[in-house]
Amino acid sequence: MKRREFITLLGGAAAAWPLAARAQQPAMPVIGYLSARSPEDTTHLLEAFRRGLKETGFIDGQNVTVEYRWALGQYDRLPAMAGEAAHAIGIQIEVFHASTDSEINAAFQSIAQRRLPALLVAGAPFFDTRRGNLIALTAQHKLPTIYQFREYAVDGGLMSYGVSITDAYRQVGAYVGRILKGEKPADLPVLQPTKFEFVINLKTARAIGVNISGDLLSLADEVIE
Repeated sequence: MKRREFITLLGGAAAAWPLAARAQQPAMPVIGYLSARSPEDTTHLLEAFRRGLKETGFIDGQNVTVEYRWALGQYDRLPAMAGEAAHAIGIQIEVFHASTDSEINAAFQSIAQRRLPALLVAGAPFFDTRRGNLIALTAQHKLPTIYQFREYAVDGGLMSYGVSITDAYRQVGAYVGRILKGEKPADLPVLQPTKFEFVINLKTARAIGVNISGDLLSLADEVIE
């Protein structure tokens, strides 16, 4: 992308936001399944996914609905596909882009004008360097927001969910150490993040008037008072 993907906004039905109480529960839960690949080359993965669902008591088409969207290798299609999946379950998603401070401010002006109910800030180094400004703007507009890294919630963001960046850097350090000891990089296995963190900042929730249920709090890895 030429411009950084800024924010995905969950608008329309407020039920899309996990903190909002659903006035009318759907007949069954709906899962949005987005893949950059194709169903033909991920047959084994789909089978494993469905097997995992079944192990927890869910069967597609019986007590859960899965909306599949495939990019077929075209990664730039993923944002539009997310919108299509959301539309299929009655949710509107709006995407804003920003690569400068002025564009961030303009995006928040549009958010305020449209009175969008919730916000997801995409993970990007550019936004990490503007973490304080983003948190201040969401507080100013009393906008429930979720971020990718724990550092946002610690610094005053409402909540975060994503990989543990500190654990990822620990893995990098371990990799470097193994290379320094003589192991060949080509022989080292590819590592993926194994530690994910869900952090909630209750002080921020009270400040912006968001009531977080006990059920959601019980799922958090860390609750900041």
